[in-house]
Amino acid sequence: MIKNFIIAILCVTSVSIYAQNSTASPYSYFGVGDLKATGTVENQMMGGLSVYTDSIHINLNNPAAYSKLGLTTYTAGLSRTEYRFETNDSKENASISNLDYLSLGFNLGKGFGLGFGLMPYSSVGYNFLSERTTDQGLVTESFNGEGGLNRVYISVGYELFKNLSLGVTGNFNFGNQNTNSYQTIEDVQFGSFNKIESRIKGFDFNFGASFTPAITDKHTLFTSIVINTQANLVSENTRTIGSFSTVSGRDIEVTEVDLEAQGLARTGVQIPTTATLGVGYGQDKKWFLGAEYSFQELSTYENELSPASNLEYQNAQTYRLGGYYIPDYTSFTSYLKRVTYRAGAKVSKSGIVVDNKEINDFGITFGIGLPLSSMSRSLSNINLGFELGKRGTKYGDLVEESYFKVSVGLSLNDKWFIPRKIN
Repeated sequence: MIKNFIIAILCVTSVSIYAQNSTASPYSYFGVGDLKATGTVENQMMGGLSVYTDSIHINLNNPAAYSKLGLTTYTAGLSRTEYRFETNDSKENASISNLDYLSLGFNLGKGFGLGFGLMPYSSVGYNFLSERTTDQGLVTESFNGEGGLNRVYISVGYELFKNLSLGVTGNFNFGNQNTNSYQTIEDVQFGSFNKIESRIKGFDFNFGASFTPAITDKHTLFTSIVINTQANLVSENTRTIGSFSTVSGRDIEVTEVDLEAQGLARTGVQIPTTATLGVGYGQDKKWFLGAEYSFQELSTYENELSPASNLEYQNAQTYRLGGYYIPDYTSFTSYLKRVTYRAGAKVSKSGIVVDNKEINDFGITFGIGLPLSSMSRSLSNINLGFELGKRGTKYGDLVEESYFKVSVGLSLNDKWFIPRKIN
């Protein structure tokens, strides 16, 4: 099993590094793109909660959770999202498939865990146009972009005192983003274009703490705090402008802009700090209910290369609620009683304001965790998840985005580092 997993890593890694165009959302135009869900399918289906931790699942959001791992755990997630985009005048559909994460976690001793993995961090994948009438005639502007950022990480978690764990994650983010805009005027033979290519890389860190005291013999209180520090990334940029034939589509004149002289050849990309507080309550292997609040000072973000007059960034906030229920995880007679049933919801103020309209996101989630063996002692499982949500608005000639996401996550457990009894 371990050999097969390592082979899968080698096969999938090369694909995932270049599988950045994993969104069709027009809102990936803003910031560093459409930020991807960083939790495993198990966490995503509880509204994206990161406060819950146990000994058999990796928690990608809170590094302190690695201290809880009882076995070596490897996990991977895939998803497919169906989009529906709606304006006051038209409707469009799109579908995207994606590798969400690939991760490995180790138990290195009592209260000490280590993990590493690979996942997409953000994705750019938009294509839209706008039209307006001027004295010169009908002006059409089209915009498209592709690319995104991937992330490799390493995490360490340690139980400092009983029920109190601390952890830290180091992330290296890297990727390319290409953004293009074209303008044509009715009955004019030539159009103009502006193309920007950015190669982005840099580090950031996540710090986490969890406190899980027993309240009664059966019930546990879960609390957590996670700080995703400001990501100070570096973007190396090139820009070309020129004209093209509206008849043949061929470039007529192309000029590379001297960004060095403008101080824009190498720019900083600061993704502001995010703080997340969580609290939950439950009975081990039976039920859990939790809530979280996240805050990001996004009002400090700016794009030096492509400032927009109709765009404003405000502070972002997200509320999450979710939980799970297992009828009877020890049942030998009923497989369905050992299934984990999960559900949750999230409400997010993205902090993006376009034409004075806030771009908010609401979603509901639900899913099941299926044991991979008919025996109750099996700890490995496959997790199926579903998310239904809506983002944006049709008011003010903007786009309302509806989405339906189906996710599949595999969580496998095994014993590593077993000491020899006979030499």
